[in-house]
Amino acid sequence: MKVALITGAAGFLGSHLAERLVEEGLSVVGVDNFITGKAENLAHLAGHPRFRFVEHDVSRPLFLDDDVGYVLHFASPASPIDYLELPIQTLKVGSLGTHNMLGLAKSKGARFLLASTSEVYGDPLVHPQPESYWGNVNPVGPRGVYDEAKRFAEAITMAYHRYHGLEIRIVRIFNTYGPRMRPRDGRVVPAFIQQALLGEPLSIFGDGSQTRSFCYVDDLVEGIWRLLQSDLVQPVNIGNPHEMTIRQFAEVIRDRVGSASPLAFQPLPEDDPKIRQPDITLARERLGWSPRVPLEVGLDRTIEYFRSLLAAQSA
Repeated sequence: MKVALITGAAGFLGSHLAERLVEEGLSVVGVDNFITGKAENLAHLAGHPRFRFVEHDVSRPLFLDDDVGYVLHFASPASPIDYLELPIQTLKVGSLGTHNMLGLAKSKGARFLLASTSEVYGDPLVHPQPESYWGNVNPVGPRGVYDEAKRFAEAITMAYHRYHGLEIRIVRIFNTYGPRMRPRDGRVVPAFIQQALLGEPLSIFGDGSQTRSFCYVDDLVEGIWRLLQSDLVQPVNIGNPHEMTIRQFAEVIRDRVGSASPLAFQPLPEDDPKIRQPDITLARERLGWSPRVPLEVGLDRTIEYFRSLLAAQSA
């Protein structure tokens, strides 16, 4: 039985991915150092015969006796609050961590999948963003620690493929939401939902005209699974192409929650992207993938998750 190693397994995306791979019949070794992940995200897999957890910082080498067939590198702080507070750790996991996991994949003869990001496109000058676009990134700005860590990770992953013949896959993940997101982690979905549930003002940076495209986590994991099984070596965008402004999104959240929270406008952070929309032509044509979960359905599931968190906190 093939073993899949997932770094960042206790994070939002990593935990959903671990769950899916176990369902697909793989044995999963989850790795995390809990710098931003939470043990509760994996509690439902504890004791499962095909799941094992290893607490480890992948910026240091990792040695496993398992017959690893897949290495899925998802470890990284992933929200603005996290990578602005943890800039060095973000750069280390994107560089040293990626190097270590590529080395492990090479030693095991495993297929390596890198979790990259739409942030490699920076504040894009091309819209929507196809995989062929090289991006518009400020390497010395505050967001550069995340953007450039992921761009380096893509570069070294491709180098291992070209030089060592390593089987690799690269997914560029666009804004994803769903249960197990951390409250107040700086991303717009948990921020708006928490504020709306508490009746607090919804914090909109800038005038709210900047756009994002939101993909439900189950759809994202399905795209990653298909990519992992495919023969696509080049980076692939996985995200929902349905674009909306942040102000429109705030109004949708208020409506789904049934909240009367006012909108509170704040200065736009430096280098915050003004537009963000994936071109998913490649995923549609080569993976047969496109998002299925309607925004309202995904948001209702996510709102219920945060509602239960707040209820548990007040109990």
